[in-house]
Amino acid sequence: MKQIGIIVLAMTISIAFTNCEATKNANNTQKGAVIGAAGGAILGAVIGNNAGKGGNGAMGAVIGGVVGGAAGAIIGKKMDNQAKKIETEIPGAEVERVDDGIVITFDGENNGVYFDTNKYEINAASKVNLDKLASILMEYPDTNVLVVGHTDSVGAEEYNMTLSKNRAQSVTNYFTGVKGLSAGRFTTNWFGETTPIATNDTAEGRAQNRRVNIVIVPNEKMKEDAQKEADGN
Repeated sequence: MKQIGIIVLAMTISIAFTNCEATKNANNTQKGAVIGAAGGAILGAVIGNNAGKGGNGAMGAVIGGVVGGAAGAIIGKKMDNQAKKIETEIPGAEVERVDDGIVITFDGENNGVYFDTNKYEINAASKVNLDKLASILMEYPDTNVLVVGHTDSVGAEEYNMTLSKNRAQSVTNYFTGVKGLSAGRFTTNWFGETTPIATNDTAEGRAQNRRVNIVIVPNEKMKEDAQKEADGN
């Protein structure tokens, strides 16, 4: 009974750490050793992981779980450094560290990747930021990248789903076809108008909803190398 009590107490402490706001807001270098393999859900919520609402269904496999322990701290430090570099070199991008990943949001109001109305071709202004991000992705090759497209609610839902797909694929194709990044690193997903982050009743809100998320997560090589380093190999 005493052993069971200790286990229950340990689980309670672990859940408390996972849920407390301070832990959520900590960088992954700090929280990697605390949370363990329970992650992925927060990251999925940030980028709109709504089952059955469009997309290609591959998001969960890309995100995976948070790596815990010493290996998690090693990965967290690498991802923290990458996030800081993105913030420095692409000041208009909204960069957020979530679980083991980096979520970059380019919306139609404040920053980054712009599309003309009802268009999905990448314009010259958007290429500037995508070029900067491509260079950083080349510098950190041991990551996978998820590109997610969203629209506002103007127009038919089916049309917006297709538009968000085309826009997300345009970004992926730019990275792989123009900048030469490995296609194997990329997964593309899309949600049309189904995952708004602001009201569609105002022009400002609609601009925020017309967005592209780029999510960077550690690949298996980074995880394996981190585990070896943690084990002292």
